[in-house]
Amino acid sequence: MKKMCILLLSRTVWLKVHLYIALSVGFLFALIGLSGSLSIYRTEIDQLFNPSLVIEKPQGQYQSLDKIIDSVRAAHPDRHGSWTLEMPNSPTSTITAWFDKPTETFFELYAPLMVSVNPYTSEVIMSRFWGQTLTTWLMDLHTQLHFDRLGWNTVGILGFFLCVSCISGLYLWWPSLTQLFQLFKLKTNQGLMKLAYDLHRLLGILTTIPLLVLSCTGILLSFPATLELFTGSSGMEHGQTGKSITSTAIPNNHPTGLAAATFVAQGLFPKAQLRRVTTPTGDSGVYRINLRQNSEVNKKHPFTTVWVDRWSGQIKEVRNPTQFSEGETLATWIWPLHTGETLGSKGRFIWFLSGMSLFILYISGLLRWLCRTHKMQDKDIDITPLKYFLSQQTKKIISITRVTLDLLITKAKIELPELIKIATIGVEWLKKIISNSVNKKSS
Repeated sequence: MKKMCILLLSRTVWLKVHLYIALSVGFLFALIGLSGSLSIYRTEIDQLFNPSLVIEKPQGQYQSLDKIIDSVRAAHPDRHGSWTLEMPNSPTSTITAWFDKPTETFFELYAPLMVSVNPYTSEVIMSRFWGQTLTTWLMDLHTQLHFDRLGWNTVGILGFFLCVSCISGLYLWWPSLTQLFQLFKLKTNQGLMKLAYDLHRLLGILTTIPLLVLSCTGILLSFPATLELFTGSSGMEHGQTGKSITSTAIPNNHPTGLAAATFVAQGLFPKAQLRRVTTPTGDSGVYRINLRQNSEVNKKHPFTTVWVDRWSGQIKEVRNPTQFSEGETLATWIWPLHTGETLGSKGRFIWFLSGMSLFILYISGLLRWLCRTHKMQDKDIDITPLKYFLSQQTKKIISITRVTLDLLITKAKIELPELIKIATIGVEWLKKIISNSVNKKSS
């Protein structure tokens, strides 16, 4: 047993583990990291390539949800079944109507129809299938490597290997106090391979914690059964809606409309934000209203849900995150932690850089291995052109700053007398008001 423990703690063993993981699946790490980083800004990239999805001059109130769903159905009259309306994230964004299983992509793991609608006019702007746009193609690459269920499970397994790679890399790096201060030094005068090694080591230690969080949450998202076991909850995985609720009311000629059902649901949570509305399927279907309370960390896919009967207009069921168990509450953090949503804009950017770092870690580690195995010769590097470029840009920035300051000072000198005059008039006006007020009180 003692020999086994010594062997497991051996640097040689961990070095081989780290190396073999990198050589076998390192490229897939890089691919998943790149696609995941870009997917963090999926909405922004989609709007960049499709300017029509940005409403330049939002005016007035949104059209009623009934009118919006009527426009969607008019544009797709042969789509029979449930639609989900996803509310915009900003005043300039569109509503997205989702149709889960269109006939064109029925046999794919996940490829719904996405219909973009102007919420102010109820005009259908664009209809697309998931996986056939740049951003959704990247998302599929990140989540399933374009291999459907097999790829989905593979990505989950890769998350486990990424955890091991991070831990082994941390163990191999762990320095003495004297070496610790050398960590942030990138030596550019000792060849390409030394620079690659320094860069690999520096990036590795800076991104270990984010990558461990991303890999662990990725595992739980890939294997929902593990999430249930880990949190002691069920029906909490991403995309799940909890219970399956059906209507027991008798169909009639006066069904509750979409807007009315939403109004009923929001009566329970008046301060909550409407996020999604799903229409009923068949006579036994009910409305599913998805809201977000301020206390929820999941902004895009919150868990507050109200089921409203289409025929009676009554509330059938409620799911309230404030009443969740500790395990269920923990489960609500998995998706927003993985996407960086719960960390705000700065956190999303850190997640973006962490995902990108996987590609740089793979390339720098590969260069180091090729050099050590004599499959590639080391090369001297000259960063003089880079230094010259940076110095020139710095000079330009300083020059622009000086010109801007000079303009501001000149303008201030011109406008100063006028500003003083206006301020003087304002002071005199205030004095008169105060004086009149005092006189009235005294009289």
